[in-house]
Formats: sequence, C-alpha cells, structure tokens
Amino acid sequence: MKYNPLNELKKRIADAGGFCNSHAHFDRAGTVTEEDLRETVNNHLFEKWTLVDRFKSSATQSDYYENFSYALTLQKQSGVTSALSFVDVDFVCGNRALNAAIFAKDLAKFLSIDLKIACQTLKGVVDPRARELIENRLDLFDVVGSLPKADRGKEEEHLDIVMGWAKETKKRLHVHVDQLNSAEEKETELLARKTIQHGLEGRVTAVHSISLAAHPKAYRDEVYKICKDAGLSFITCPTAWIDHPRTEVLSVGHNVITPVEELVENGFLVALGTDNINDIYKPYCNGDMMTELRVMLEATHFYDMDELVKIATVNGKKIIS
Repeated sequence: MKYNPLNELKKRIADAGGFCNSHAHFDRAGTVTEEDLRETVNNHLFEKWTLVDRFKSSATQSDYYENFSYALTLQKQSGVTSALSFVDVDFVCGNRALNAAIFAKDLAKFLSIDLKIACQTLKGVVDPRARELIENRLDLFDVVGSLPKADRGKEEEHLDIVMGWAKETKKRLHVHVDQLNSAEEKETELLARKTIQHGLEGRVTAVHSISLAAHPKAYRDEVYKICKDAGLSFITCPTAWIDHPRTEVLSVGHNVITPVEELVENGFLVALGTDNINDIYKPYCNGDMMTELRVMLEATHFYDMDELVKIATVNGKKIIS
C-alpha cells in the first residue's frame, strides 16, 4: 500500500481531538445571495464592512440563530470540535446576533462543539455609541475582539480601548491586523508594541497578519523580535486571503497568506480558522477545515506534520480559551 501523508494527517488530527476553528463569523454564515454574486462579492473589503448592514438591519434573532445553526452543522461535518466566532454588536444589529450566539451555544454543545464568542467591533470603539453597546455586554463574551481599521486614523486609540477591556475582564484579546497584503501596513508591529505597553504579554492574538509577508526580510525579522517580547500568538485563515486581487505595487515575492512557516520557525503559537462562510466576503467557502489546512501548507510549503497537527487542533484551543 502506498503511503499517503494526507490520510495520516487526517487521522492524527482526529486522534488529537479534532479541528479547532479559531476564527470565524458564524453570525453571517449562509447569507450570500444570487444578487450578491452579481453585484457585491468583488467589492473592496472596506465597502463590504458597510454592505453587510443590508442584512444586519433587517435580520431577526431567529435569522441569526439560523446562520449559526447552518455554520455549526457544516463545522460538525468538517470534524470541528471547538470554535471561536466573532459576533457583531452595534447600532445596526443591536443585540440580536449576540442573543442568537448565546442560544447557539446549546446547539453547539449538542453537536459536541465547544463554541466561544468574541465581540466584533465593525463600527469601531472610539465612537461613544459603538463603545457603550459593547462595554455593557463584555461579560457575555468569552474573548474580546477588535478591528482597529474600523477606526481608521485612530487605530492606536482603538487598541488602547480594547486593551483596557481585556485588562478589566482578564479575557484574551483577538485583533484583526494587516489584512490588505501591503507593505504600507504595519499593524502587527503596532499590536505587539501596544501589547507590551499595556502589560498584556501572552494574552493577545493577531488575526490574519498577511501583510507581514509583503515586507522585506529584515523588517519581518525585527517584527518577530517585538512579537516575541509581546508573547503574541497568530491565527491564519488561508482561503479568506489567498484571493487577494493582484496589484501593480512591487513587493517581495510571497503568497498572500500569513507567513506561517516563519512564525513556527520563530517559536510562535499559530492556529487555523475559516473566517467567513458563504457570505459576501467568501461566497464559496463551506467551512471545511481540511481545505484551509491544505491551502495553508501548500501556500507556505510547510510540511512538518507534527506542527500541522498542532496548528489544526491544540494551538487553537489554547488561543480561544
């Protein structure tokens, strides 16, 4: 019989307790429409942050629960046993998505999935209206979530606020950073420096960090040193960013993905996520974790099976706990 490393990898992941989907947005799962495929799926990321309001403004708590049910069923089929979903809480959707997420925890438990939730700060936190909505509900979240670019031009103030929340609640902090595949972005560095400033070493996770790979090696190595001092961990969502549109901007040769092979080489904890499932961000994503793992290992030429198993399983469980 011929040796098939993929079969061995699947078996070892199952033996290690199953996949952990460390980053997702289950509250939007299954919301893409035929109209979206014609009109919105190719819009810029920043535009989509507003376009989702069309669904959010009319979605009921039952609609949100249906999205969670849809996503969790797909996750069960994918061999997921633990997951973290960001959940929108803002003046468009109110508490409807959060209430649905809390009820969905019972369904997740029935499906033998340990579901954690984090707050998505899609409307920012500098605006007092947006900040108050989340602050009043922090006790309902397992993890503090953050999207600094939602407060463009005030990213440092955004991080000061969410890091204050993390300190007050003693909860982990997950932050979307470096999503544009551009050497102009230096959000991972900023996150590491802010983590040290606020004394949150070992409690902060950088989600995505794909722009790191667009920088020269000397800069990457310097950022890794700062991240090491900050005790940052990382989550990669491979298929969410591999589709990044080509540009005429020159940069170092790289694939549009978190530089996982360098992160592991430098001793960082790296975990795996799907990001969005069947919505305007990722209309064709079905939440299959083995697809995510395959894209990651092929894009980074990273074949260390022991580390791949950890990335798919135990690393994520540490990061979302």
